Amino acid sequence: MGDILGLVAKRLGLGLVILFIISIIIFFMVELLPGDIAEAVLGQGATEENLKALREQMGLNDPAIIRYLGWLKGAVVFDFGRSIVTQEPVISVIGERFVNTLFLATYAAVIAVPIAITLGVIVALLRNTIFDRVVNVLTLTSISSPEFFLGYILILYFSVKWSMFPAIASLSDGMSFWELLERTFLPALTLVLVVVAHMMRMTRAAIINLLASPYIEMARLKGTPPWKVIVKHALPNAWAPIINVVALNLAYLITGVVLVEVVFVYPGIGQALVDAVSKRDFPVVQACCLIFAATFILLNLAADVGAILTNPRLRHPK
Repeated sequence: MGDILGLVAKRLGLGLVILFIISIIIFFMVELLPGDIAEAVLGQGATEENLKALREQMGLNDPAIIRYLGWLKGAVVFDFGRSIVTQEPVISVIGERFVNTLFLATYAAVIAVPIAITLGVIVALLRNTIFDRVVNVLTLTSISSPEFFLGYILILYFSVKWSMFPAIASLSDGMSFWELLERTFLPALTLVLVVVAHMMRMTRAAIINLLASPYIEMARLKGTPPWKVIVKHALPNAWAPIINVVALNLAYLITGVVLVEVVFVYPGIGQALVDAVSKRDFPVVQACCLIFAATFILLNLAADVGAILTNPRLRHPK
């Protein structure tokens, strides 16, 4: 147990170092963008006196390193400053949006993970058959298709031609849970089509790689049915790479949803990031990027820990 906690602590420390480096990149890349923040707030018709007063109020006259340290100190306690556009705290602007993105990612994951693992086991059991080839062609097609293309195809058929689901995933306070699921089905399905392919192919590859192992051959020689060989003997030893790819795809579901949210006009943090970029709302841009980075690093840490817990050779390296 001590070895596992030590490995987790090392991974967590490395994640914090990476997040610190990313925070430097985010802050100074935004600093390098052209334009004057004070002029963006007050407009081009503002007087020079008003611009100077606002720059002093926002601390824009301080050196960049001083402003970065102040921003980082606030970010540690989730205080990212105020939005330039609405003058509201940034955390209140993106807080509800982030919850919406988490809901969409969870919705897609609940559908995608069982389907991907089940399909991976089936195609490994039926490898080199027509079913295996058809599934591989479909998954390669799904992987090769951009998210916005899949989204527009789903809108064309499910919304325009068949009128089954709404094309715009708009949310309101008085919605029931089932109405919420209906309105967010198409963006969730778009994400499912993308991540199922990755997870299914990794599950298939991990299981097939284990089928040549001596203990699998011994199980076959004992007359164990093929499905039992895979489910009982191969699958438990394939959990480490499967958990890794599942965690990485969960990270994608949260951090890679920008295009999907824009296509379906879904009020998530990806849409908030696009809106902030178009309006030059730099504090919101910085906060969104840092939250994306922290989420990705955290889920990568979860993938490492999951791989360690499911692999005795990693739990007991000696």
